[in-house]
Amino acid sequence: MKVLITGISGKLGRTVALKFVDKGYNIIGVDRRPWPDAPASVSMFKADLRKRPAEDVFRTQRPDVVVHMATVTHLGARPGELYRINLKGTQAVFEYCHKYKVKQCIFVGRHTYYGASADSPIYHTEHDPPGAIAAYPELADLIAADLYAGTSLWRHPEVKTSVLRMCYTLGPKRHGTLANYLQGPRVPSVLGFDPLFQFMHEQDVARAICAAIEAELKGVFNVAGPQPIPLGTLIKQSGRQNWRIPEPLYTSMLGKFGLVKLPEGAVSHIKFPVVVDDALFREMTGFEHEFDEVRTIESFRWAD
Repeated sequence: MKVLITGISGKLGRTVALKFVDKGYNIIGVDRRPWPDAPASVSMFKADLRKRPAEDVFRTQRPDVVVHMATVTHLGARPGELYRINLKGTQAVFEYCHKYKVKQCIFVGRHTYYGASADSPIYHTEHDPPGAIAAYPELADLIAADLYAGTSLWRHPEVKTSVLRMCYTLGPKRHGTLANYLQGPRVPSVLGFDPLFQFMHEQDVARAICAAIEAELKGVFNVAGPQPIPLGTLIKQSGRQNWRIPEPLYTSMLGKFGLVKLPEGAVSHIKFPVVVDDALFREMTGFEHEFDEVRTIESFRWAD
């Protein structure tokens, strides 16, 4: 099987690619960044997804499956860059899939699509609408990309499209939204709030994507790992100090005293939980996570 991965040079992209190599897949990588020590069996192409060289990869390589991971979650990125990469890049990928007869395309999204608020349901199902745009505008391009990917289900029904809304990832690579939040010795939480946080190990993310390919999934699916745990417990078990800050002072203290810098819209995600119901994905694929919450946190805490 020939699998093309966009965003392959990112830390999570590399983890997924190495898992695919172990599975015996023929891997093609497209990224603007290099992967100098990529396995010899991975064919690397340096290209911007919106430009002709990227389309040429689809035209000449003719992948059976595309895993689209080339989206930006770094909240310090410029709005124009987020729009260009997240939405326009996603549009290009699905048009190439249609044009060059790709059999299956997997869009790797985020569970933050659902947003966090005081009246959020305990568990979000795939039918819940996006809830993060108004309070957290920095997520708007990712939400738009998720929604656009979903339209491929009816625009290009010949392509088996899967939208995977992954919960936070955590692990030894210390990469991603949750890992960035936990990066310093002191982690800022909001006094009086201790929401449930849902996360899964990086290796389980790769295994879940493999499961989606093997099951030839079509549709929108929430993907999660072990049970969610309170934020305070997560901070403590990761070896960090929990700085509980009164909400009126919270945003003014971010970026100071060694605390991580977060956008104002992120505060709701520190106060309220975003927990997804992943029963449908597990039913359709037989997926079971390998790393529980303790092993996942430990792998993050003691990484070199």
